[in-house]
Amino acid sequence: MAKFWLVKSEPDVFSIDDLANSPEQTTCWDGVRNYQARNMMRDEMKVGDQVLYYHSNAKPPGVVGVCEIVREGYPDHTAFDKNDKHYDPKSDPDNPRWIMVDVKLVEKFDRLIPLDELKANEQLEGMILLRRGSRLSVQPVSAKHFRAVCKLGKSK
Repeated sequence: MAKFWLVKSEPDVFSIDDLANSPEQTTCWDGVRNYQARNMMRDEMKVGDQVLYYHSNAKPPGVVGVCEIVREGYPDHTAFDKNDKHYDPKSDPDNPRWIMVDVKLVEKFDRLIPLDELKANEQLEGMILLRRGSRLSVQPVSAKHFRAVCKLGKSK
């Protein structure tokens, strides 16, 4: 049974438009350096899972579309590259510390759904993203919340 997720990316680092312009509209989701997020990517994300794409550190922040997991967790090569900003000298290729998945664009919403609108929507009560102090860049989303956000994204 497919699960639902939300991933955050700063649009000036990698936006949904960057994903749309990637070869086959697919990319690796690298650079995650939080153990809880890593564990979800490694142990729970499966091919076919649907993912809300969230622009963080933006004005305003919000959900901009949907992507899909097309490759399950595998070693994040950026951890081994001394020239990459995500380099981790403690990560070993024989026993990798960090994991990434591949995502493919499903759709870009007609509009960005701002965080304030998400917070004001009663259907999204209890959504992890909306909890005070919720900062994880990868987080699970209930099917109910996923459908409600997608419905908002398709309305103009």
